[in-house]
Amino acid sequence: MKKDELTDILIDFGLSEHEALVYLASLSLGPSTVQEIAKKSGVKRTTIYTVIDALKNKGIMTTEVQGLKKLFMAERPERLEGIIEQKKDRLKSMIPELNAIHSLKSGESFIKYYEGIKGVKTVYDEILDGLKPGDEYLILSDMKRFLSMDRRYFTNFIEKRAKLDLKIRTILQDNEDAHYYKQIEKNTNQEVRFLPKEVDLTANLVILPHKLIITQIVEPIISILIENKSMVQMQREQFEIIWKSIVSKQAI
Repeated sequence: MKKDELTDILIDFGLSEHEALVYLASLSLGPSTVQEIAKKSGVKRTTIYTVIDALKNKGIMTTEVQGLKKLFMAERPERLEGIIEQKKDRLKSMIPELNAIHSLKSGESFIKYYEGIKGVKTVYDEILDGLKPGDEYLILSDMKRFLSMDRRYFTNFIEKRAKLDLKIRTILQDNEDAHYYKQIEKNTNQEVRFLPKEVDLTANLVILPHKLIITQIVEPIISILIENKSMVQMQREQFEIIWKSIVSKQAI
């Protein structure tokens, strides 16, 4: 295979043209100086350091010190698979947002996507805005995992929410944090029920009159805020089915 073809393939894998040229030059040279790599690759020496740093960050180039010389060496080609895996992981993390966008019709709905704990806090900083006395606030969650994201912040949020005249019903995974909130449910202005012990939730669902907030409470932490009448109604009905099922079993 010709050098140009190899370069094109590496570019398809996610390398820039300079990164592809430097990687191929280093691969053929073995441990080499910047000057040698620049000469072999045809990339200007002033650019080489930046390119090498980029390749090191991708995990496909290393530094080797021999005496007073600093040499650079390309990693084995198998390491290129790591670049593909990183792209697959990034795409996988985007799938929930892409699916949500795909299912919503333009002009009828609204969706926002938030990454990381800072993004989740952005959602919760605004979640109570616009709610009126008597509005329903429905929760399906693993309280232990939910609080573990930032116990102080979310404990303060629950206290703030409790001061509002909302109709809060909470279905929680059965654990010590859930039982604590069951004990103080009157103080937090909510009614708490437990899911069966075998249930293992990895996401938190909040159903409001006009929106849904879905938060993945395991890594990677994300929140999706959706405003769509049909989806809100569907989630509310599913919540009611679970709620009534739990109440009837406890009554027995």
